[in-house]
Amino acid sequence: MIIGVPTEIKNNENRVAITPAGVHALTRKGHRCLIQQGAGLGSGITDAEYEHAGAEILPDADSTYEAADLIIKVKEPLSAEYGKLRKGQILFTYLHLAASRELTDAMLTSGVTGIAYETVQLTNGTLPLLSPMSEVAGRMSVQVGATLLQKYNGGLGVLLGGVPGVAPAEVVIVGGGVVGTHAAKMAAGLGARVTVLDINPSRLVYLDDIFNGRITTLVYNEYTMAEVVKKADLLIGAVLVTGAKAPKTVSEEMVMTMKKGSVIVDVAIDQGGSIATIDRVTTHDNPCYEKHGVIHYSVANMPGAVPRTSTWALTNATLPYLLKLADKGVAWALESDTALRGGLNVHEGKLACEAVANAFGMEWTPALELLQTNK
Repeated sequence: MIIGVPTEIKNNENRVAITPAGVHALTRKGHRCLIQQGAGLGSGITDAEYEHAGAEILPDADSTYEAADLIIKVKEPLSAEYGKLRKGQILFTYLHLAASRELTDAMLTSGVTGIAYETVQLTNGTLPLLSPMSEVAGRMSVQVGATLLQKYNGGLGVLLGGVPGVAPAEVVIVGGGVVGTHAAKMAAGLGARVTVLDINPSRLVYLDDIFNGRITTLVYNEYTMAEVVKKADLLIGAVLVTGAKAPKTVSEEMVMTMKKGSVIVDVAIDQGGSIATIDRVTTHDNPCYEKHGVIHYSVANMPGAVPRTSTWALTNATLPYLLKLADKGVAWALESDTALRGGLNVHEGKLACEAVANAFGMEWTPALELLQTNK
């Protein structure tokens, strides 16, 4: 199979979808790897390193898309890339379709087979291709929040861990999944007072156990949320519903009760955001805005700021699935691997993800039915 790797064009997206090790693994099995010139530079990978591993370097995105049977990316296609997709081609990347009707329609119109990293799901419910970036984003959310709380950034001017004789900052995390867990690790490690809310009591039991009482766990409901938001110096949105648009867990009225100069970091922005006052996607160039006296951070590709960590963490997870797609083709790979099959979002003009369909009131067809129809 011919695998194409275009350069990411999202603002300050420095990750790349494959490393030289991945190229080596694919080419050893007889596949061709086509890398757009300079695609790896943001992650510190040169064209020469790719060539040494067996890749071919192409001059631009057009030639990369045109020649490839399977396109692998990190982030969802932007409008400039819609026209490069075609029927019969496979796209393997983060899609987050429930956050964008425009992208969903473009994918359906193109006829491409779109497999989303974020909806590949194991039988135990874990998301193996989302988890590495959730870990990065969860840890980054605290680093970013700590920086924004500094006075020269418009924040309250508080140190997360405080000092002897001075109380630490209050960090409130909504969602106790992978993002929330790693945010709590960072915040508690810095000495902050950490409160995690989740709708799943069993998850809270797990968090209480692993943190050995160093954090406070609360069952999420609107009343409790409203009470804890008032005291938050840093509020982190870490809510995820697999493949679906994120629910709004914090209302605008709640945000209005927060202290002036407090900070919100909404990691759920990829899926539309979980805080009501997060009304726009920001970029690493211009990451924040102020509303009701609260600093809002809603960058949709947080891990792109630390690509030397993120690229390797992501590709370590994606490579086994990529090899399966390349070795056996999309139909066999999806039929034989239930986790990978969960990643199928669109196929030859039809929607295969129920959560995306529900977000836009659209019809959908189960993946196995689609694959059987197209045989």
